Amino acid sequence: MSEPRFVYVTYIRTTRERLWEALTTPEFSRQYWWGREVESDFAVGSPIRYMYDGGAELDIEGTILAVDPPERLSYTFADPGYRERGERPSRVTFLVEDAKDFDDVVKLTVTHDDFVSGSPSPEGVSNGWPDILASLKTLLETGRPLLYA
Repeated sequence: MSEPRFVYVTYIRTTRERLWEALTTPEFSRQYWWGREVESDFAVGSPIRYMYDGGAELDIEGTILAVDPPERLSYTFADPGYRERGERPSRVTFLVEDAKDFDDVVKLTVTHDDFVSGSPSPEGVSNGWPDILASLKTLLETGRPLLYA
């Protein structure tokens, strides 16, 4: 039996550099990720955190596993308190590629895997990622996200 994993592929009319900026800056992330602001220096081994309420509340934390701008970003992914519960984080990977047969379009593949019992669950991320990524796509293509913080 294979391990559970969530894979989402979308095509976005933008550049790889602009998408990378959206994935790695708080100015962008707060617009499409329900007000969450990404914080990291994006060096392998560095922490990554998604904060909300103006930086007062921690929502997601992890460690950068791989970074290759503007093509690949991978990090562990967990809610606060996972260590106290004796859990380990899952993993999320963003792969950004030029779309074949399309001008001015990139292909974004998000893979969330390496799940264990606890949070997040495969079911939980399969409910969250589609909304976040649809809002990201809409923001980059229209200037307005689907979700408003």
